[in-house]
Amino acid sequence: MEVTCLLLLALIPFHCRGQGVYAPAQAQIVHAGQACVVKEDNISERVYTIREGDTLVLQCLITGHPRPQVRWTKTAGSASDKFQETSVFNETLRIERIARTQGGRYYCKAENGVGVPAIKSIRVDVQYLDEPVLTVHQTVSDVRGNFYQEKTVFLRCTVNSNPPARFIWKRGSDTLSHSQDNGVDIYEPLYTQGETKVLKLKNLRPQDYASYTCQVSVRNVCGIPDKAITFRLTNTTAPPSLKLSVNETLVVNPGENVTIQCLLTGGDPLPQLQWSHGPGPLPLGALAQGGTLSIPSVQARDTGYYNCTATNNVGNPAKKTVNLLVRSMKNATFQITPDVIKESENIQLGQDLKLSCHVDAVPQEKVTYQWFKNGKPARMSKRLLVTRNDPELPAVTSSLELIDLHFSDYGTYLCVASFPGAPVPDLSVEVNISSETVPPTISVPKGRAVVTVREGSPTELQCEVRGKPRPPVLWSRVDKEAALLPSGLPLEETPDGKLRLERVSRDMSGTYRCQTARYNGFNVRPREAQVQLNVQFPPEVEPSSQDVRQALGRPVPLRCSLLRGSPQRIASAVWRFKGQLLPPPPAIPVAAETPDHSELRLDALTRDSSGSYECSISNDVGSAVCLFQVSAKAYSPEFYFDTPNPTRSHKLSKNYSYVLQWTQREPDAVDPVLNYRLSVRQLNQHNAMVKAIPVRHVEKGQLLEYILADLRVPHSYEIRLTPYTTFGAGDMASRIIHYTEPINSPNLSDNTCHFEDEKICGYTQDLTDNFDWTRQNALTQNPKRSPNTGPPTDISGTPEGYYMFIETSRPRELGDRARLVSPLYNASAKFYCVSFFYHMYGKHIGSLNLLVRSRSKGGLDTHAWSLSGNKGNLWQQAHVPINPSGPFQIIFEGVRGSGYLGDIAIDDVTLKKGECPRKQLDPNKVVVMPGSGAPQKPCLELWGLMATFLLVLQR
Repeated sequence: MEVTCLLLLALIPFHCRGQGVYAPAQAQIVHAGQACVVKEDNISERVYTIREGDTLVLQCLITGHPRPQVRWTKTAGSASDKFQETSVFNETLRIERIARTQGGRYYCKAENGVGVPAIKSIRVDVQYLDEPVLTVHQTVSDVRGNFYQEKTVFLRCTVNSNPPARFIWKRGSDTLSHSQDNGVDIYEPLYTQGETKVLKLKNLRPQDYASYTCQVSVRNVCGIPDKAITFRLTNTTAPPSLKLSVNETLVVNPGENVTIQCLLTGGDPLPQLQWSHGPGPLPLGALAQGGTLSIPSVQARDTGYYNCTATNNVGNPAKKTVNLLVRSMKNATFQITPDVIKESENIQLGQDLKLSCHVDAVPQEKVTYQWFKNGKPARMSKRLLVTRNDPELPAVTSSLELIDLHFSDYGTYLCVASFPGAPVPDLSVEVNISSETVPPTISVPKGRAVVTVREGSPTELQCEVRGKPRPPVLWSRVDKEAALLPSGLPLEETPDGKLRLERVSRDMSGTYRCQTARYNGFNVRPREAQVQLNVQFPPEVEPSSQDVRQALGRPVPLRCSLLRGSPQRIASAVWRFKGQLLPPPPAIPVAAETPDHSELRLDALTRDSSGSYECSISNDVGSAVCLFQVSAKAYSPEFYFDTPNPTRSHKLSKNYSYVLQWTQREPDAVDPVLNYRLSVRQLNQHNAMVKAIPVRHVEKGQLLEYILADLRVPHSYEIRLTPYTTFGAGDMASRIIHYTEPINSPNLSDNTCHFEDEKICGYTQDLTDNFDWTRQNALTQNPKRSPNTGPPTDISGTPEGYYMFIETSRPRELGDRARLVSPLYNASAKFYCVSFFYHMYGKHIGSLNLLVRSRSKGGLDTHAWSLSGNKGNLWQQAHVPINPSGPFQIIFEGVRGSGYLGDIAIDDVTLKKGECPRKQLDPNKVVVMPGSGAPQKPCLELWGLMATFLLVLQR
């Protein structure tokens, strides 16, 4: 009859430890993932070596109470956008496809408010090997006579790598070296970028015309394979050369189709051609095919340098550049300059006057200017001069100078800029000179010197300009020299003198300067004025939210403070309790100053006065709220994560117990904790077991302990813990506990490894064997696995239970060995007993050996037990006595038999002090696998009696 072992949750009475357990944070960085090697370098710093493109995994393991928070950073600033900063317990830093630029020193900072933070670091060294680049250079000496010409050829091989690469030069399949061939020289040049080795072929000989290979290697570090590049040297090898189908400077009209051809005139091997544009990429629509570049309907924005480059890794690349200029004109401006010698700022008869005209054009030097007066061309005379390129003005500016201004010189002057013979529209600018032409003045309209506006609203700053002509107005910030205008510019031009601002913000507050421009008006000292902008915004208060705890019957003061606002004053303060308006609190006596806070005092906290309080502070622009959650609730417990070996497994069942420890956060802040409500729920299950745990006078830092027993291996559980006081339930704390195999030195207590955890109790795969043991259960088995060999489940018969086995299918061969090595144990007794279950089913079963490796014997492995051949589709138990003379390890060695039907498995390994039982298990008690027709082993009576006893205790 099949017997089902029920899960029994035994809540063993807790223990209290009087000493405080609050401790500062400690940290340790461990690595996982695809690391090549972790080593200590010559200055004892940790170095983590990883291949470029692999996944970097670093974990910060922490201790300390309360549980520290973790933050990752990197040298040269905070953790970059390549990985996120974290504030999560035991956070793992993971970088997919790590790049060489992400190498460097990584820091893990752990802090919990107790003592100083713990900071640990590790240097990440990213290994890589790029494809090598091989270039050929040649020098030719003077001709010696008329029959001999000496040539020397340099083959330069360059590569980027980490660690430094090793170079091997080959001619054909033969490796080259100094000693074997006097005609070659191999050396490393100075001042080169990357790693470079040069092969020098001296006095070129016929046999030197061959294929040369540069092979680079980082000696297979991180599994990076060698790379190579080959070049064939012939008597026709030559660097590239080019010529253009157009002039180096090409001036075209907008809208034209432009075609530029870059023609190869030499080069062997055949060079590759490439077009580029500066600045920026090639224009949208441009087509580069080989050496031909086509730009349809060219526009002014396409102006720039176009580069054609030819490369064949022989000599230097050949490059030709075309400066493409698309004719264009924009921004016509004028200036009126009074008599400079007499330092005048006004137009006066009898003094000199200069009118200047300028446009921004491409090409600038091809622009022509023409002056007209009152619609007729201006005629040159002794008093009317037209000049070009005035040194005091921008390049290619035309100036009309009037010497000894007469009344007859008054009139309208027109400056016309043009490109002769080009389909580019002319630009013109008009200047009126009369007795009414006066320099500008600027002022702020009445009532606009100070502008006050609410945050988020639009506004405009205004300056009025008088004069004829009226120049544009330039705006800038005064009190923030480094600050930009809201437009993002340091200077902004407005034709009407109004600076328009949309959705002003508080950082726009300050002084703004308006000044006249020196163009499109008088070229004189700028006139300026200032406008003050005040942006009003709602108040900011503290605390925005606060959790207030106090014991019943004690007074509770609540205070809401104004941090900032515009205006910086409290116009009103309104208090509410659970949404209901409260009477105004007594006025705050403040000496001749506006109060900056509001206070409410509760004389004695009761259950009825516990709840949510709200203080709304207003400054006539808006309001802000302080929220207070007032109660006598106890704070949440603080789980203790540093319990040594909290998991304890049981040899006689697939159960485990867990030592749960915690402290109470700020126990004196409220009424004493009377008891805890403990809820335990298996993950993916709905039902929970609930237990009340009474306590007495919990002190700050006091460690409380409770043992959860009969948890099912390998399941995880959610634990919820809630403190209770006379007020009622406090804040709940929750955590997930996971089953981990205990790793202890052997002692009189049980030390059974069920292999349910990935750490497999500290066992490791031997690096000197042929293959590895595999951990699996019925759920992870390969559905295509070999039939008629291996167990379908572990010793417990449940699909979730794990075991270790050797897979003997191909490519395994006869005699291949897999070794599983235990942790190192300290021998504290003369005799030990190793008990384990084995499964050896299949017609090709080899051998299962148990070996003992003793440190006192120089690491010598001695056989302690061995079994060979097919033992049937069932789990059987072995007890093996050992008597190590010092620190030791046990080794399970599986040996492959003659075929693939030879899987061997082990489970439930126990190491115990003392001698082994003299009597083996009754064969009827042996577990027979489902489907074989035999019953399963029932739950032991002793465990049933123990469970019953525990239940009675709880009652």
